[in-house]
Amino acid sequence: MFYGLLAAILFGISAPLSKLLVVDVDPIILAGLLYLGAGGALGLLLIGQRLIGAQESEARLDRDDVSWLIGAVLTGGVVGPILLLLGIRSTPAATASLLLNVEVVATGFIAFTLFRESVGKRAWMAISAVALGGILLSVNPSDGWGISGGALLILGACTAWGFDNNFTGHISLKDPKRIVAIKGLAAGSFSLLLGLLLARPIPSLLRVLYGLLLGTFSYGASIALFVHSLRRVGAARTGALFGMAPFVGVLLSVSIYRQWPEWTFFMALPLMILAAWLLSRENHSHEHIHAMTTHSHRHRHDDGHHEHDHDSAAASEQAVEHVHRHTHGETRHAHPHSPDPHHRHEHVEQTNG
Repeated sequence: MFYGLLAAILFGISAPLSKLLVVDVDPIILAGLLYLGAGGALGLLLIGQRLIGAQESEARLDRDDVSWLIGAVLTGGVVGPILLLLGIRSTPAATASLLLNVEVVATGFIAFTLFRESVGKRAWMAISAVALGGILLSVNPSDGWGISGGALLILGACTAWGFDNNFTGHISLKDPKRIVAIKGLAAGSFSLLLGLLLARPIPSLLRVLYGLLLGTFSYGASIALFVHSLRRVGAARTGALFGMAPFVGVLLSVSIYRQWPEWTFFMALPLMILAAWLLSRENHSHEHIHAMTTHSHRHRHDDGHHEHDHDSAAASEQAVEHVHRHTHGETRHAHPHSPDPHHRHEHVEQTNG
């Protein structure tokens, strides 16, 4: 849970701090800068590791990962941030921050309907609470109870990130630094080029540097930590942990803008807190079957799922985390678990949801 919560905190500061920039910087250009900052920082880290001869500690991406990565780049790196930055132009920062919790709903719904990820009773209750909170936040009581246009754009961003979370979950066992570097540089370049082709104004050097710096931490470090969480607890639960991000954004928004949100915000807030509590109390345990599979990722042999043999040259690696291609034989057992990449299985008998 630590990785997911830290990722949420870093991302949570992005909405209120981006609102400071989006007043003067075109949203498409800003989206490009944020992701170029993320990808550039992780790219430089990878280059630095190679220059000092650091040993590879994570599995590299391969051909089977390309389609998932392209989907993540387009939905999470291009569509999501552009819609968000367009939306927060006309939405109070605190409301926009809390509205980002709808990403939890999108991630969980897509994980269950399209990818058949297990979602227990508590998770569904949490997702429902967030959905109801999102509906409340989308209503604009000051405009005759109509739907806020800015809120709809943010909801669109959350849906795009819901797809992104699930796409990234399928490659989460691979090197998070490489995933973020490729995703950030590809998506950032695309958005920046799109902005230039549309003749959007170029911001000042100071704002460019601010956008790159914000992207380094709020997107680069956050996404890398998010991938670590995906490989441990799955897409639906990581998305729910990410629901902490809006609370961070709300606190920062109120302190920066000194503007209290509409009363609907205070009705939605306890629903979001309830969702976080429900997920923290979830205990999923049942007998399940692991189908035979072969893949490559960082692992160790004391986790109950990696008991394969090594050749003599690699025998010394068995007691520490290491990377190599290996095969999991078919296994049937029962223990508490989350739908991480090793637990996307058919259910035999669910005893605890």
